[in-house]
Amino acid sequence: MKRMVVMISGGGSNLQALIDAVQSGRLPVQILAVVSNRKSAYGLTRAQNASIPTLYFPLKPYTDKGFDREEYDADLAYRVGEYHPDLIVLAGWMHVLSANFLNYLAGIPVINLHPALPGMFAGTHAIQRAYEAWQRGEIDHSGCMVHEVVPEVDAGPVVAQAVVPFLPGDTLEAYEARMHEAEHQLIVEATAFMLSRLAAR
Repeated sequence: MKRMVVMISGGGSNLQALIDAVQSGRLPVQILAVVSNRKSAYGLTRAQNASIPTLYFPLKPYTDKGFDREEYDADLAYRVGEYHPDLIVLAGWMHVLSANFLNYLAGIPVINLHPALPGMFAGTHAIQRAYEAWQRGEIDHSGCMVHEVVPEVDAGPVVAQAVVPFLPGDTLEAYEARMHEAEHQLIVEATAFMLSRLAAR
């Protein structure tokens, strides 16, 4: 069975979608560990509830000592590499990973979930920025994607995507809720696709 590490920074609802898919047999993979850069991330609790090992690995001790992000990323990659994963899934990981991380783990695919479509709203606050663009009449839909991670933000090859249209009278909260539902489905689909691609190697 293939093995993966999931990296999070927050509540972990997308992590929960992956855990549920593993437990129901829809995803033939073992989640080796859940890694977070935030101690308060509820996703760590979700992992512990599913008896999945966790790793808390914060940036602040590095910046406090005057180290840069590249050194943090190199050490983070080493720690993740110790699990010997076949796949790394960023499910709400809120740090941009530098080439140091990707180069150390070269050969292990890293995929990221982002709540926007390719070429639109890269970076943070993507759902809010899309909602504001819809209110200005500039777009009638947004969506989410899972892409392979490259050093450029939200710019790697797309693995899967889903359109989430705006509805008349949408509030930001209502749109966010529909976006998250789409994300939960998409991250499972994209992970299944990556696992089938790995199995075919």
